[in-house]
Amino acid sequence: MHRHDASAEVLTQAVVRYAIDRIQLDPAPLDGPRTPDELRAMAGNTVTPGGIGGLEALRVFGDVLAPACISVDHPRFLAFVPAAPTEASILFDLVVGASSVYAGSWLEGGGAVFAENEALRWIADLAGMPSQAGGAFVSGGTAGNLSALIAARWKWRHDSDGANDRTRGLVIASSGAHSSIVQAGLAMDVDVVSVPADEAGRLHGAALRTTIDELAEPDRVRLFAVVATSGTTNAGMIDDLAGVADVCEERSLWLHVDGAYGGAGLAAPSVRSLFDGIERADSFIVDPHKWLFAPFDCCALLYREPRVARAAHTQRAAYLEVLQDDDDWNPSDYAHHLSRRARGLPLWFSLATHGTDAYAEAVETTLRVAHSGADLIRTSEHCELVLEPELSVVVFRRTGWDAERYREWSDEQLAAQEAFVVPTSWRGETVLRYCIVNPLTTVDDIAMVIDSLR
Repeated sequence: MHRHDASAEVLTQAVVRYAIDRIQLDPAPLDGPRTPDELRAMAGNTVTPGGIGGLEALRVFGDVLAPACISVDHPRFLAFVPAAPTEASILFDLVVGASSVYAGSWLEGGGAVFAENEALRWIADLAGMPSQAGGAFVSGGTAGNLSALIAARWKWRHDSDGANDRTRGLVIASSGAHSSIVQAGLAMDVDVVSVPADEAGRLHGAALRTTIDELAEPDRVRLFAVVATSGTTNAGMIDDLAGVADVCEERSLWLHVDGAYGGAGLAAPSVRSLFDGIERADSFIVDPHKWLFAPFDCCALLYREPRVARAAHTQRAAYLEVLQDDDDWNPSDYAHHLSRRARGLPLWFSLATHGTDAYAEAVETTLRVAHSGADLIRTSEHCELVLEPELSVVVFRRTGWDAERYREWSDEQLAAQEAFVVPTSWRGETVLRYCIVNPLTTVDDIAMVIDSLR
C-alpha cells in the first residue's frame, strides 16, 4: 500500500496538478449540492475490497464529488462566513500533509510549533496582549471557546481552594453571542445566562453589571466567566469590550473574547479602535480560516496567562510523562486536544510570504467593498439597511418580501450559479445578509446581487 513505484509517481503528479489547476481557476465555479441518490448514481461504489485505483478515485472526486460542494472561496459566496485562503497557504497545506508532522508536542514537532507560535505572536500583538501571552491553534471557534472556558473554570475552582470543586459553574454571555457558547455550556455542564443586547446586538458593560446584580447570591458565587464578542456572526457587531472588561475586573471574572469572525478586523487600522478593551481579555480566539486567508480548519486560541490553560488542559498518562519533564511548549497542553496536525503552519507560511502589511490591506479592501455595498443599498429603491454595518457583514431587507420569497430567490441565484446568499433572521424578521472576507469580491459583485432583487 505504501510502495513508491512508478504508479505512485504518476498519482503524485496527478494530485499536485489537480491542486494547481484548482488554485488557478479564476474564479472557481460556484457549484452546489446534490442528493445522496444522485451522488451514488454518479460516483458508483468507491470503497471496494480491491480498490478503484488512485487515478480513478481522483477522477470521481474531480468530476462528481467536488462539483457537489459549494466553493467557499468564490467571490460571490456571501453567505454564513466565507473563506479566501491565499495561494501560499493552500500550497503549504499540501506540505503540511506531506510532512507527517505531529504538532502536539515540542519534542516531536518543535520546528512546526515554533512557526505556529510566530503567527500566534502576531495575532497577540494585534490584540495588545502581553508578552507572555500564548496558546495553540485548534480546529475552529467552537473548540476555541470551549477550551478557553475550561481554563476559566479551572482557575475559578483553583482560586477557591476546593470550595467550588463540586459547584456547577455559570457563564454570562450576550444574547448576540455565538451558538457555540451555549454548546460549550452543555458540554461542560455549566449554566449560561444571557444578557440582553442593544438594538444592534451589542453587549454593554452597564447591562452586564445589571444582570450580575440581579442574580441570586448563590448564582453570583457560581459565576466564573463572561464571554464578549468582537464581531457577532449574524450582524458583525463588536461588544462594548472596555465596559465589559471593567465589570470583569470589578468582580474578578475571567473575560473571554470570541473574535472567531471579526477578530481579524484588528489588522485593519481603520476599525482598530472599535476593539479597544480587547487587550484586557484573559483569553481570545480568532479563526484565520475566516478572515485571515488561511485554509480550513484553523482557530487561534490565546491566553493572557498560558500557565493557567496548561494546568487546566495537560493530560496525564504514563506514556506522556516524558513530555512533562521540562518547560517545552506543547500545544496539546493548551486546549482540549492531544493529537493535532500543525494547522497553524499554512497561516505562518502565508504571513512569512506576503508580510503583515499585505494582510492589513486585504482586510481593509474587504471593509471598503462591504461598506460601498451598503451605500448601494441606501440609494436603492427596493432594498434598505436593517443595521449600519460595523465590519464586513451587512444586514438588509428587500422591501415587501416574505420568508418564502427570500428562499426562492436564494435558490434561484445558486441554481443560476450567480451567487450564494441565504436569508437570516433579525428580531423575528426574515432578512438578508452578506459577509465579505474575500479581497476578490468587488462592489460590482454586490451591485449584481442587489439588482437581482428587483
